[in-house]
Amino acid sequence: MTTEADKDATIRVDVVFALPERYWTVRLELASGSTVSEALSAARLPSLDERIEIDPARLAIFSRLVSISTVLRDGDRLEVLRPLTADPKQSRRARALEPRLPKR
Repeated sequence: MTTEADKDATIRVDVVFALPERYWTVRLELASGSTVSEALSAARLPSLDERIEIDPARLAIFSRLVSISTVLRDGDRLEVLRPLTADPKQSRRARALEPRLPKR
């Protein structure tokens, strides 16, 4: 049963994005039942820096991938993820092939 108070309830969420040299956190107060899409619209991250690109396939809440239609809960941290610059497996292989200095 939904009461009138439940309809007026708000949640607080943080929307975060990080570059190697800088990060942004936008704290939002949204209506209860708001989605990831609504939070991204309210955060307006691309207006903070032109390097911020939002890819709907690269969104997470506390490191777990979510879709733009996911309903947020109070206290969620919505993370806008960047694409990997290198394949971790390839990087590990390249390091394994590097010559090592002898131990002293």
